[in-house]
Amino acid sequence: MDTQPGETIVGWAAKQLALAQSILDNPGGGLVSATQTIGQVKAALRERDRARWGNLAAVLDQAEDAAVRREFEVSSRLLTEAMGALERTS
Repeated sequence: MDTQPGETIVGWAAKQLALAQSILDNPGGGLVSATQTIGQVKAALRERDRARWGNLAAVLDQAEDAAVRREFEVSSRLLTEAMGALERTS
């Protein structure tokens, strides 16, 4: 089922990444929810068009990895970079 048809995936992805960024370092599950959200966006973009979104997915890989290592500033910076890339595509 295509839950974000056409270019609506761009807006959806940007909103999801903003949410992940806002809860990244929150105690009580924020990190788990944020990394799960980053992973879902990454998977959705790769599934949609690996060639188009491959570079962005690589940035999200790095953001997710940094978050897991509790490097919240690095992860947040990478999420900002990813959201900027999404904005430039819309």
